[in-house]
Amino acid sequence: MTNNDILKKLRVALMLRDDQIVEILELVDFRITKSELGAFFRAEDHENYMECGDQVLRNFLNGLVIHLRGTKENPKNPNDVLAKHKAEIPKKETSKERPEFKASPKDSERARGDQKPSKPGAAKKPFKKNNSKATPKIQVVEKVVYKNGKNKK
Repeated sequence: MTNNDILKKLRVALMLRDDQIVEILELVDFRITKSELGAFFRAEDHENYMECGDQVLRNFLNGLVIHLRGTKENPKNPNDVLAKHKAEIPKKETSKERPEFKASPKDSERARGDQKPSKPGAAKKPFKKNNSKATPKIQVVEKVVYKNGKNKK
């Protein structure tokens, strides 16, 4: 697991945005720009990908301790800080604002559920022949006897 993977996983787990990570790094007097930070989160095969060095990760972890716990003079409760992060995340639109999409049925008579069909002949059953003479089945394929070399008596 690389330093980049650790940084990505901490970012997701703690729900941190790039600007919050920059602020955390400034707590330990480590200056980094958002674009430099974005290079750490890119895919390895991307042309602007950059390896996250040990110094960056070390400073981020030290800053994270100060960010979550606070200092000796001004301690914080880590749960309060994480709850604050969760509250800052914008909420998705509710379903009340957006109309629900319903696909139009292919057969309007089927979609009506328990209602009766509008026309008396609209929902007829398929026509079935009623022949009084039963025609015998014609066997198309003959039954084959397989001989596999064993004599059965």
